[in-house]
Amino acid sequence: MSHYRNFSGGRFIESTSAVTIDVRNPATGQVFTSVPAATDEEATAAVEAAMKAQRAWAALPAIQRGDALRRLATVLENRAETIGAALAKESGKSLADATAEVIYGAELMRYHAEWARRIEGEVIESDNPGETLLLKRVPIGVVAGLIPFNYPIYTLVRKIAPALIAGNAVVVRPSNNTPTSAFVFAEAIVEAGLPEGLVNILTMSHDVAKTLCTHPGVGMITLTGSVSAGRIVLDYCKENIAKPSLELGGKTPVIVEPDADLDAVAQAIIASKTAHCGQVCTSAERLYVHESVHDTLLAKLREGFAARAFGDRAEDATRMGPLANAAAQKRVHEMVEQARAEGGTVETGGYLPEGPGYFYPPTLISGCRQEMEIVREEVFGPVLAVIRYSTFEEALALASDHQFGLSSVLFTENYRTVMRASDAIEAGELYVNRFPADPYQGFHAGWKRSGLGGDDGKHGMLEFTQTRLVVLKH
Repeated sequence: MSHYRNFSGGRFIESTSAVTIDVRNPATGQVFTSVPAATDEEATAAVEAAMKAQRAWAALPAIQRGDALRRLATVLENRAETIGAALAKESGKSLADATAEVIYGAELMRYHAEWARRIEGEVIESDNPGETLLLKRVPIGVVAGLIPFNYPIYTLVRKIAPALIAGNAVVVRPSNNTPTSAFVFAEAIVEAGLPEGLVNILTMSHDVAKTLCTHPGVGMITLTGSVSAGRIVLDYCKENIAKPSLELGGKTPVIVEPDADLDAVAQAIIASKTAHCGQVCTSAERLYVHESVHDTLLAKLREGFAARAFGDRAEDATRMGPLANAAAQKRVHEMVEQARAEGGTVETGGYLPEGPGYFYPPTLISGCRQEMEIVREEVFGPVLAVIRYSTFEEALALASDHQFGLSSVLFTENYRTVMRASDAIEAGELYVNRFPADPYQGFHAGWKRSGLGGDDGKHGMLEFTQTRLVVLKH
């Protein structure tokens, strides 16, 4: 069993508490290691180390901060298989997919390094003669980053890279389901020579996370997680009026028009719904199909879902992997059973597999209605609800009639239909004839209960800044 330690103040520390957090391989259900649970005092010390490091880091020319991020990106690439091995074991991903996640994170790191020469303020005309208004973009200070289990390395980079280039320091709490890859990531931080205390990574209980997030030195909290977690973070933010940046739940609607290429649509939906066992915030969750092509597409999906094998990806990387934990497996199955009770037809899947691991089969449910739980609530698993519609106006209304508004997908060959959707869909993203892949030069931001603020691109980087107005009399 590997020995993992929290990373604070530029070094790996032995915890002063005997409390640990078990980490399970979700493909087997077995505990393969444990990690230390930080104490309140250790969380506080990490924030204080970050505060100290941040002042010197912010004073550096931004180009020097960019150079440091590029060094870290190179180290990540060199260590990709090592970090990927830890990620694969804790997440149930294949080694190839986990390693690719690390490499993609390195690419994202380099992207944000390029903002060093592009962080801009404004020069504004004054009402008074002999006076100029300068609006500067400056760092916030210390950022607390709360990382999810589904893409733990990519999301970690997604948080820390823009925070660092903007001049902040960070304290990261990885998911307790997938913490080991974050500690291996910390070894790359040491090798890259980042200043001590600039990035701190600690696993902890919810109570200690509150201590971290409500520390007076934390000026911003960034979270990728559920709506319920977002509400908790907003409560934390109230303590010190810290800035929130929240990417929360999603319930991606997919609209399929009669002119769509149904073979391509079916392949894309199956890939989206079974990637990482459907544990992707932009995965297809509700499918609206025009009545003229409904039965044809349903048959293609039924065949594809039924043919998709699942199992331990360490043994066969072509299989669909497991859900994160036993609680997720139980919740997904309960939602499928509720859909049955509400009149949905389970076309394929919909059962709890025997044997070890937290697997769930690709599940297709037809005959769904807008008011059903399976349509209203995020499943975060390999389950797809199907609804037929008659007109595009009806499909748009159904797609937007929801508490979530993260991503949306439209399959059509009609540019007029695309433009109507782009003007009307109530979501932060619209993907046409493809599924979401979060291009990091864009802006990944949700409407409604899907979040506040956002990630990626110029606007994602600016989330980690605040403004200072200088009124200059001359």
